[in-house]
Amino acid sequence: ASAVNLRFMTVCGVPLARSSAALALYLLAEAVGRLALLSALLVAFPGALRLGTLLPGTAAGPLLLGLGAVLVAAVGVLAGVRRVRTAVGSFLRTALGEARSVHARPSRALALWGGALAFPALQAAGLAAVGRAMGLSVPPAHMALAYLAATCAVALVPTPGGVGSVEAALVVALVAAGGPAAVATAVVLAYRIITVWVPLVPGALTLGALVRLKVI
Repeated sequence: ASAVNLRFMTVCGVPLARSSAALALYLLAEAVGRLALLSALLVAFPGALRLGTLLPGTAAGPLLLGLGAVLVAAVGVLAGVRRVRTAVGSFLRTALGEARSVHARPSRALALWGGALAFPALQAAGLAAVGRAMGLSVPPAHMALAYLAATCAVALVPTPGGVGSVEAALVVALVAAGGPAAVATAVVLAYRIITVWVPLVPGALTLGALVRLKVI
């Protein structure tokens, strides 16, 4: 998806540096919006999700160790490779410039942050709607909380489209929210079919048409 967005913006005449900065700004805003919604729901419903069942205590050590290793490796590369350091510095300057430009106009800032909040909110509402339709015995707000917690957790797992990791995390989160495992699994499969697998066909057709029309 990011590659398609970059290609579209460059075809429209936006320089690659600005296109990359704009995409990075959007991804950052979307992550902040998702975490903000998760935090708000955790405050509103503190007992809705038993986090111990979602993330066992024994997993905290290896997870922190892995994150620390990644950070150390990244710092080592930046410090040791001048070309990488120069490229990263240039990218950060461009990204900060784009951020200032966006927030200098209230309408653009509202579009950025409104979309960053609306996108995960609508996704969570979709899961809650499927859960209600299939009779999952979990309140809709708790299902939304489970969705946000699961998607934030699997953001560290680089699988294409979240296939596999999202399904597993959603099932675990819904069970942690109090739903039966069998019904939670059915809800997650139905939700992912509706939101991921069925749209693949029109998405592929649209992508092919855009390529033929040289839009991307």
